[in-house]
Amino acid sequence: MSGFNKGSVKLPPGMIEFSHAIINGDEPLKAVKENKQLIDNISPEEVIILIDELAGLDLPIEKLKTGINKLLNLFYTSLKNYPAVELQKDSFPDFLVRNNREMDERLKTLRPLIRDLNKNKNDQDIKARLLKGFTGLVVFESHYTIKENVLFPVLEKFWKEYRCLPIMWSFHDDIRRDLKQIRLVLEKPELDLPRFNKLAGDLFFMMYAIKFREEKILFPVMMNSIPKREIKNMLYNSRELLYPYVRPEFEDLAPENPSDRPKNEINLGTGFLTAKQIQLLFNHLPVDITYVDETNKVKYFSTPEHRIFPRTNSIIGRDVANCHPPESVHIVEDIIEEFRSGRQDHASFWINRGELCVLIKYFAIRNKSGKYCGVVEVSQEISDIRKIEGEKRLLDWNK
Repeated sequence: MSGFNKGSVKLPPGMIEFSHAIINGDEPLKAVKENKQLIDNISPEEVIILIDELAGLDLPIEKLKTGINKLLNLFYTSLKNYPAVELQKDSFPDFLVRNNREMDERLKTLRPLIRDLNKNKNDQDIKARLLKGFTGLVVFESHYTIKENVLFPVLEKFWKEYRCLPIMWSFHDDIRRDLKQIRLVLEKPELDLPRFNKLAGDLFFMMYAIKFREEKILFPVMMNSIPKREIKNMLYNSRELLYPYVRPEFEDLAPENPSDRPKNEINLGTGFLTAKQIQLLFNHLPVDITYVDETNKVKYFSTPEHRIFPRTNSIIGRDVANCHPPESVHIVEDIIEEFRSGRQDHASFWINRGELCVLIKYFAIRNKSGKYCGVVEVSQEISDIRKIEGEKRLLDWNK
């Protein structure tokens, strides 16, 4: 077990056995009494490693999550009093903490309303105000989305013991589920008060629990184990996501790229790929792609296994007008002119070719300033897609 900071952190003897006793309910009061020193001296790093160990056990996820809640409740005082790590103002974790504070303020405004509703469950005004308040909390779900899509991938890269992260993600989903359910309960004409109270209690507990675990476990360990460059990049990489309440100014941000990046990889803005990987990627998409640049010259076409329209390398550099017969070339020219002028951004056609139905779409390509940079043609055989009905959520492979 590598731990953090080059293997300097290891679990103290007896911690795993104590955790098993709490999770399995094996004389838990006795276990707590006998392991008071372990409880009182737990560190954030040890919590990360402990949960990683527990996640490796063959436990049902709900039993594991319940056990983790019990353990972290026991560790609460120790973690609360653990020396804090100072966060740089306007850094990625700083914005997450500031959004946590805003979430806390909104939960506080709901508490007296919940008490009032329990005194008079037929008060429609209180019920409506609670519905509005819980609906307003939905925006905070983006806080969890930012963690899942920006923070977690970086931690997985630098931590060997990262199995606490999917468990935290599962808690996020519990919050999302309960927030949805509590709004459904409040929307019904007849209020199910016991159901409402259970959902509200669970929601408050988990939102505050996740806030505590972020600020007292996750962020302190992150600040001591993740390079500053990566922490700065996390803020930049979150620019496409919506922060719930307190939002960064992204205008002056720029990513810091590692100097050890292989020279044959191309920076695509959202990742680094070799030319071979780019070729494989395009050729495995279930579409035909042809790119014509701003000078109307054909610059590229993909070669999937079953191409709909034939292409050869001879067309590279050819004027796109010369790639079409006289009867249809005016359509291509009209599309390009509309795209170039900025009056249109896309055009669609669909045709039948025997038993096949082919969708052909054209998209204007523009840079960040809106300057026209060409057009991409995307063609796809959609006969099977047209037959889709309802939903399919499970695999039906025959193994």
